[in-house]
Amino acid sequence: MQYSNQVIGFLQGNDILAKNLDNALLGVKEAVSNQIDTIGAGARRALYYTSCFTDAYNDVCQQQKTEDTRFVKGIYHILRHEDIVYEMLTIYFNEVFRHKTSEQLEYIKRLLMGVNIHIAASSLTNHGFVLATAAAVSLGLHFNLDMAALTGRFTGGIILLSGLYGVVQNAADSAHRLSIQSPTYHNALYTQELEMMYFLIEPLFKRAGAFQQPLSDKNIANIITRMIG
Repeated sequence: MQYSNQVIGFLQGNDILAKNLDNALLGVKEAVSNQIDTIGAGARRALYYTSCFTDAYNDVCQQQKTEDTRFVKGIYHILRHEDIVYEMLTIYFNEVFRHKTSEQLEYIKRLLMGVNIHIAASSLTNHGFVLATAAAVSLGLHFNLDMAALTGRFTGGIILLSGLYGVVQNAADSAHRLSIQSPTYHNALYTQELEMMYFLIEPLFKRAGAFQQPLSDKNIANIITRMIG
């Protein structure tokens, strides 16, 4: 649950839950860049919504309504103070380790120990290793949910509305990319109503090369190492 308050604070700041954004930005350059990107995405989503007034583009309108609903469902998990980062990691590693034998898990564990990463699994069962690895990554990764840096800083009127739409649009784009990169993982997140929250950890997964193939034992150890380091 260590990231829940940060996410909630961000949502409040962007008028998704309340008003007044007062988070520090990583830097002026990053802030301006992200603001432009998010306003652009928001304006694009708002433009898409004009399709609701025409029968020809009813499918686009319905798709966005579905995405909005799924986004709200994801936010509901956060408001319940669930550790969705840990949960999404658990779902990911459950897919990664699903068919691994005890010998393979032991080999992966030794590879990680070689780079000073210790997975505190009480037993080398798939389920135990999944939970232990998700916990190790969640606690050890250098991951800061600086939400202001992700989406920029907005105040008032159309800019604020574009920022709000931009957050949802970025989430939708991220979920779509995931559905192409890893349909299995996307479907697993979808079942838990979390696919629209994937944008929160997408940079981490991209940096770690989480969906590289083949997922050999050595590659899995490297992915975990990059996630933590």
